[in-house]
Amino acid sequence: MDHNNRLDEVKTLINALLSDAQTLHCDVFDQRSKTLTYRKVCKRLDREGLSFLTKTLPRLGKALDRALTGEVPMNSAKYAFKSMPNSQLPQFCGELFQCIFSHDGQVLLHPDVSCIRTVRTLLYYFYKYQGESYSPKQEQKVISQFIKTEDDIQPYDKTFKEISDRLEANYSLQALPFISPDVDHILTKNKSLTSICKEAGITLDQVRLIRRARRLLNEVFQHFDPMSIHPKHGPGAVSSKEKLWGKYFWSNIPDRIASVYPIDAYYYASNGHICDSLSELQTLRSKESFARVLLVPKDSRGPRLISCEPLEFQWIQQGLGGAIVRHIERHPLTRYNVHFTDQHPNQCGALLGSSTGRYATLDLKEASDRVSVGLVRLLFPSKVLPYLLACRSLGTVLPDGSELTLRKFAPMGSALCFPIMALTIWAIITAGIDDADAREGVLVYGDDIVLPTAFAASSVQHLESFGLQVNRDKSCTTGSFRESCGVDAFNGTNVTPLRLRKALYASPSPDSFTSNVAHCNALWERKFENTYWFFANRLFRDYGQIPSKEMSLTSPSLYSVPDRWLPTKKRFNPGLQKLEWKVLDVSTRQIKKNIDGWRMLLRYFAEATHDHPLTNSLLTQHGFGVVPRSDCPSGGAPSYEGSEPFSVSSYTKRGDMKMSRRWR
Repeated sequence: MDHNNRLDEVKTLINALLSDAQTLHCDVFDQRSKTLTYRKVCKRLDREGLSFLTKTLPRLGKALDRALTGEVPMNSAKYAFKSMPNSQLPQFCGELFQCIFSHDGQVLLHPDVSCIRTVRTLLYYFYKYQGESYSPKQEQKVISQFIKTEDDIQPYDKTFKEISDRLEANYSLQALPFISPDVDHILTKNKSLTSICKEAGITLDQVRLIRRARRLLNEVFQHFDPMSIHPKHGPGAVSSKEKLWGKYFWSNIPDRIASVYPIDAYYYASNGHICDSLSELQTLRSKESFARVLLVPKDSRGPRLISCEPLEFQWIQQGLGGAIVRHIERHPLTRYNVHFTDQHPNQCGALLGSSTGRYATLDLKEASDRVSVGLVRLLFPSKVLPYLLACRSLGTVLPDGSELTLRKFAPMGSALCFPIMALTIWAIITAGIDDADAREGVLVYGDDIVLPTAFAASSVQHLESFGLQVNRDKSCTTGSFRESCGVDAFNGTNVTPLRLRKALYASPSPDSFTSNVAHCNALWERKFENTYWFFANRLFRDYGQIPSKEMSLTSPSLYSVPDRWLPTKKRFNPGLQKLEWKVLDVSTRQIKKNIDGWRMLLRYFAEATHDHPLTNSLLTQHGFGVVPRSDCPSGGAPSYEGSEPFSVSSYTKRGDMKMSRRWR
């Protein structure tokens, strides 16, 4: 499809969106308003291209969000949009903006929340849009920012390393959490610690914060055993580019990680496996491994940078990271405050904060890249610190082949990145809150934070004093607007916009099919029926018959399907005593690959379900820690019914799916 045809298709989609806005708000946004707005969009599309939808409109959307917080008034002239006469509101969708703001750009006393949701959808609809490819300029920008962040955190990393080294020499880090609460007295009487703080250039407030954060993390990890882990491989790529079935062949294990996680206990299935692998052990290298940087699709603004970790490091990272996550989600001090698998608490916090104003939401820029290794050394107790440091990559290889020494603890892609980042953020914020009741209101999910509004300003200062950077454009501390973990809320109502992510002109594929079906259903739920039929008709054209949700099938289904596009082939299954339809379904593609017996056993121990008594018995017998089911936290007997047998010769490649018509 050429450029002009693609642009025409985008214009048709815009027309459908504006028609839905007119239907939803016909009392203020009539046919004439819709026509004029559509002409303006087409004119700017012809002049500016898709960047008008992916960059210019989202900038106006961010201005809208800031105005909803009450921090600044709405002023469209600053964002390349012509204002209405005697008003600071834009002519673009001005009729809807008038239902939200007064002419001076201030939020109305009773703004129309449905108008807020509709306007935000129009402005942000193409914000996450993924094109076919990225320009070299976009890719280089992401890489340059990655390198710049390393330079930005260098002074913090150096300072924190110096403090931790001197404290270890003078007090030992093990004793630091137990310093008397009277920190001022300690700083006054103990000249050694005073000189350490003075030479490092940190304030007394930072010393108090460090001490409290260390005490919190020491308490959290007091009964944690970093040796009791269940190593395994992750689903992603590794720096040495092994295939899925090649990840159980060890050719290099650096001494740095083998010194804390011995090779015989953590890299082989049993003593017999070690004895039969003596020739392999004799050729096993102990060379230091570097990670490898990879660019993956994100949205219209550019790709996302992730790190492919070395094979031998990923194996231990997954085990240690999983053990930390399970421990944190069960520990009394963190189980209600730090989450890794459930975004719901943060989402509820955003809704509650927008309604009452008692809670604020903070978002961090490049949070995973700004947690320096020096900060981790300073805050985390010596009980776990050697294991964390042994599992991190010391450097990474950039796309141009150059090597970069890492000052961050772990880049995105490491299994330790998310849990250590979240714990660091939680410890710093909680340490800075003196009110014990207020501490209970701190919720952390990655770099998404919900906390009491009264402590928002001080928490921003505390985080930034440790090298982290708060994204003020996405942080909400005033007004009635909050956003956290994918939920945007205004005055207690969800106003999250609909966003198009996949390219309109993408060729038929399993990923395109499932994403477009899901997007269609979201449009139907929001009553964007014209836009729904725009996508539904494309699906019928590209994929043929699709079931409706009324049929209650497990395959991808749409809310509304014309009779001529409903499945026609059906049969009665006597075994299941149900009527089945032959429909288009998506499944993962299985790769069959046999490896030798010992490595098959190692893979079974690493990846097989732990719900079966025989599996648990084998794992215990060979020294692997048994991980209880998440749905049996109290130690109750797990259920084994319905468990599919694990095949050590079957592999599922991430993102590799296939479509076929089958009976459902």
